[in-house]
Amino acid sequence: MHMAVKVRKWTRADLERLPDDGNKYEVIRGELFVTPPPAAGHESIVEAFARRISPYVWAQGLGQVRFPRSVFVFEGSEAEPDMMVLPPGRVTSWERMPTPLLVIEVASESTFRRDRVAKRSNYMDAGVGEYWIVDGTQRVVTVIKPGKSDEVVSSGLRWEPSGTTEALHIDLATLFQEALG
Repeated sequence: MHMAVKVRKWTRADLERLPDDGNKYEVIRGELFVTPPPAAGHESIVEAFARRISPYVWAQGLGQVRFPRSVFVFEGSEAEPDMMVLPPGRVTSWERMPTPLLVIEVASESTFRRDRVAKRSNYMDAGVGEYWIVDGTQRVVTVIKPGKSDEVVSSGLRWEPSGTTEALHIDLATLFQEALG
């Protein structure tokens, strides 16, 4: 005889009761994800993107770059992207935060599935303008845009959000060399 197993749906309120133990806790559509503290290479990649994206966002008047420990809330889900670009305006609470223009996740073995499946659908359903999944091992970026086919980029990455006067170009070989050696 088979017994039905009821799977507990996690909520954002549940996150407040979890320990402050250095892990990152996220709830995506009722599923709890726990991620250990990032490795040094992971943080170096995030920093390398920040050095390139922040001046562009500022010069183009796009808004603000948020990392680390910024929260993205959508329909009961709460994620902590590695980096996101928010449109102009003051953020007074995570619940009233505007939809990001860009979200970046640096994937690892422990986060690969959630970045490509759970977070991807959550970000796209929320209307995020563009989502980049960075794979430091393969030294590629998967660019995901609503309504378009995914593009895996290994050399030059181009970002040109609406309302800008010029595109941001990122040489990925240089970025990964600086971040990872």
